Amino acid sequence: MRLKCVDCGSRCSLEPFQVRCGCGGLLEVEQELAMVDAELLKRRFQERLSERMGVYASGVWRYKELIFPELPDEYIVTKYEGNTGMYAPESIRETLGIRGLYFKAQSENPSGSFKDNGMTVAVSHGRSLGYSAFACTSTGNTSSSLAMYAAMGRSRAYVFVPNRKVSANKVLQTQAYGARVLSFDGTYDDGIRFLEKRGEELGLYVCNSVNPLRIEGQKSIIYEIAQTLGWSLPDWIIIPGGALSNVSALGKGLADLKSLGFIPSVPRIALIQAEGASPFHRMMASGSPVLTPEPRPDTLASALNIGNPPSWKKARIVLKMSSGVTCSVTDAEILAAKAQIDRSGIGCEPASAATLAGLQKLIAEKTIAKDETAVCILTGNLLKDTDVLKGSFQDIPVDLSGSDWEALLR
Repeated sequence: MRLKCVDCGSRCSLEPFQVRCGCGGLLEVEQELAMVDAELLKRRFQERLSERMGVYASGVWRYKELIFPELPDEYIVTKYEGNTGMYAPESIRETLGIRGLYFKAQSENPSGSFKDNGMTVAVSHGRSLGYSAFACTSTGNTSSSLAMYAAMGRSRAYVFVPNRKVSANKVLQTQAYGARVLSFDGTYDDGIRFLEKRGEELGLYVCNSVNPLRIEGQKSIIYEIAQTLGWSLPDWIIIPGGALSNVSALGKGLADLKSLGFIPSVPRIALIQAEGASPFHRMMASGSPVLTPEPRPDTLASALNIGNPPSWKKARIVLKMSSGVTCSVTDAEILAAKAQIDRSGIGCEPASAATLAGLQKLIAEKTIAKDETAVCILTGNLLKDTDVLKGSFQDIPVDLSGSDWEALLR
């Protein structure tokens, strides 16, 4: 394993660890996988589904050979993350008129979001290097995931949180796990810049999406989808985009599976952003070669409220590789889609619902045909961001001794 710069292509070893190349570009992990026996690994991955304790009970470390084969098991911190449900709500599929539709509920992860898939790898790698203090800046999900794994690994966690447009639920969850929460004036992007500049000198292992090992862990999401569907993927993968780590990770995982012969072809990717925080979509729609940050991102989907996504170059590579598309949706469209997902019994936070809202728009535009199939990635739990639900529902007052029950229950 080694690191490669996305910008200049130069390579370096995993130690000493760094998140950026000397040229300023982000790094990604390269692995020598040419000798991998795909059929052997398929059988091994299937056998590991019966594990209930230990490293391979994890839906991430089940695929250790493809994620971090060199890491000694003694450093791994796991809460059996992954292993999340795949659902096919017929009511939503019928409404859309699409041939096949799945929801991959990463919201069922231990801390309630997809961040656990990557965080278990990042924190485990940091421990292997001797770190005992971990840090991130976060709009919520990253912070609670980091806090949980740091607590399990008997390490310290420091979380930098913007003081606006962040879910109180996520901050409270982070504090409950014992992390030190530091609130600051500014945006997610300001926090990232601070940690990249000061993290090393402060002795902090940075766990944001700029960390290439986190991306390796998040690849497991697409591995699990592929294994669940018998190594045959739908036509489309629909992903919400904030920092753009997830589209980068899933695209990298798809490229691995295709090159190793696990899957016959790569599905197309649709990256969905909230309209008030959609600099990547605007760049792709305009054909611009560079991203123009949104200085004041504004969306009620707090996990998407990022104006300068650090992984945009990686995401652009993934969309080119998969003949992918981008789309932006309004907050109203997100809330309408969330209501459909919640009432199907699955539930999700607003950022997750952007996938369904985007799918609806892309079908209406005929970008996605109704005779195709799709899987939407649900990134966060229903309880992650309940502020948007306040005022949406009302209790019905009743008189237990005299109400017209037939009318009330109709």
